Amino acid sequence: MTGEALAPAPPVASAARAADGGGWREIAGPAASALLHRIRGVLGVLRPITWVLLVGAIALWIAGVALGWIELVVAAVVIAVTLALCALFLIGRTAYDVTLDLNRTRVIVGERAVGALTLANSGSRAILPSRVVLPVGAGRGVFQVKRLAAGESAEELFAIPTNKRAILEVGPVSVVRGDPLGLFERVHRRDQPVDLYVHPRTVTFAGQSLGFLRDLDGLPTTDLSPDDVSFHALRAYTPGDDLRHVHWRSTARTGDVMVRQYEETRRSHFVIGLSRGAADYRDADEFELAISVAGSLGLRALRDSRRVEVRVQGRGLPSATGKQLLDSLSGVEHSRPREGGIVELAGVISTTLAMASVAVLVCGSGVDAAQLRVACARLPFGARALAVVARTGATPSLRRIGDADVLTIGALEQLPIALRKVLA
Repeated sequence: MTGEALAPAPPVASAARAADGGGWREIAGPAASALLHRIRGVLGVLRPITWVLLVGAIALWIAGVALGWIELVVAAVVIAVTLALCALFLIGRTAYDVTLDLNRTRVIVGERAVGALTLANSGSRAILPSRVVLPVGAGRGVFQVKRLAAGESAEELFAIPTNKRAILEVGPVSVVRGDPLGLFERVHRRDQPVDLYVHPRTVTFAGQSLGFLRDLDGLPTTDLSPDDVSFHALRAYTPGDDLRHVHWRSTARTGDVMVRQYEETRRSHFVIGLSRGAADYRDADEFELAISVAGSLGLRALRDSRRVEVRVQGRGLPSATGKQLLDSLSGVEHSRPREGGIVELAGVISTTLAMASVAVLVCGSGVDAAQLRVACARLPFGARALAVVARTGATPSLRRIGDADVLTIGALEQLPIALRKVLA
C-alpha cells in the first residue's frame, strides 16, 4: 500500500495564526503605552531629593540587616515614614476652572501689562490649598491659593514689567500640589497660553515722511495737475493751458472756455529694509533704536495710505496694518552670519520689490560709507533712496552718498527733525 505524503499546512491557516499574533500585538501595544504613561505619571511626582532619600532608605535597611545594626534599620524606617507622610499631601482634587485675563495683550516697552488670574471651584467638594505657577516668558510668578469651598473662587492680580521688546508667552497656568518638605510635587496644567506683544517705542510726526513718484497706475492724491488720468473738476481756461483738455460741451453751454482739471496719481510702494545682522550694530541699544526707527517710518507711511513692505534678512514682515507691523517687529532678533548684512538685504529688495517708489535702509554704526554706497546702489531703479543709521548718542546729521540721502541719528526723538532736513 502506497503511503501518501503529508500535505503542507494551508496558507489560510498560516495567515490566521499570523493575524492572531498581530491582533495580540495590536491589543498589547496600546495597553503597554497606557501602562508606561501611568508609570511616568506616578514617577513624575518624585523630586530629585526624593530619589536620593529612597535609595538611602533601601541602602540603610540592607546595611542594617546585614550588619545587625538596629540604628541603621531605625533610620531607614524613619525615612520611609517621612516619605509616606509627605506623599499624603498629594491626595486631593486640583480641578479648578482657571481663567487668565490680560488687560492688554499689546504694550510698549517700559509699560506694565496688568492681568487677573481667576480660579473657581465648580465641584461639589472643597479643594485644599494649592500653589499656582504662571510662566511669563523665561520667568514665572507663583501664587498661593487658599482652600476653596464648593462654588467659591479666588482672584489674583498681577503685573508684568516689560523692560525689553519681545513676544512673551504668558501661561499655561500650572496648579501644583505638594508637601511642605518639597519631596513630592504633582502638576496639572490648565488654560491656554496667551501671547503678550511688547512693542518697540515709536515716535509720531506730522506730514508725509517721504515723497511719492508719479505713476499712471498709482493712487489719486489731493494735488492737482493739468494732465493725468484721475479727473477732478472743470475750471476756467488760463493762458498756457493745453487745448487738448478743453471741455467743449461746457464751453458751449457757459460761453467761457472750460478745461479739465486732474488729480495726480502717484505710485506709493514704500519699502523699509531693516538689517538684523549683528555685525551692522555696535551694541544692543543701536539695534533697538533701528527697530524703533523702522516702526516709526512704517506707521507714518501707513497713515499716509501707502503700501508698506518691511524686509529683514531671510523674510518679509507682515505690515498691512500698524498692529501687524509692530507685532512683527516685537519678535525681530539678530540674524545668522550667513544671511549677510545691509548690502545683501538691499540686493534682495531690488530682486523681489522692483516696483518700490521709496526704499529706506535702516542699520547701525557698524556699516561704513563704502557699504552704504554699495547697498544704496543695489536698490530698485527709479526709487527714491534713503538710509538711516542708528548711532546711540550721536548728533543728527545729513549727508549724501551716491544718489541716496543718509541720516544719522542718536535718539528716536531726533527722527522727525532729521526727516524735515531731507524733505527741505
